[in-house]
Amino acid sequence: MNHLGTAALTAYATSITAANILTARYGLVPVAPGMLTTAGTFAAGAALLLRDVVQDTLGRAAVFAGIAAGAALTWATSPALAVASATAFLAAELADMAVYTPLRNRGWARAVLASNAVGAVVDTLLFLLLAGFPLTAAAVGGQLVGKLAWATLLPVAAVLTVRRWRRAVPRHSLGT
Repeated sequence: MNHLGTAALTAYATSITAANILTARYGLVPVAPGMLTTAGTFAAGAALLLRDVVQDTLGRAAVFAGIAAGAALTWATSPALAVASATAFLAAELADMAVYTPLRNRGWARAVLASNAVGAVVDTLLFLLLAGFPLTAAAVGGQLVGKLAWATLLPVAAVLTVRRWRRAVPRHSLGT
């Protein structure tokens, strides 16, 4: 059994659900001066990153299972939001996958950064439109700041830092 994959899939479906519950409860919130985002943007941004882990560990079919699970769990909170979210996530994940898959062999960080940029734009535009939020520069910009800066760049930088640190520290110091 692939424990990392199972954990990633669970976190993926949970992040989709959390994004929708937060958005249903709090709507638009400030993310930066003059920018708004849905309250669930950070969880949605995490989902974009987790999608890549799910694909790497369990395959593409598991990505779609995660979207379905997230939509099913959201349905109890808001059926309309569940439909908007599932549609936006599906389109965004297909776009993300189309970029991530061919770039993956050239390096994880490159693939994640490029695919999340594409996925974030698709998810943002479709979700705001389908969920009835305004397509304003403040809302679109805020969504992208949340998804790309906070939920993509920071985690990728953290992973790369840990990887560099692990390569720099002698193996015997790590207890191996």
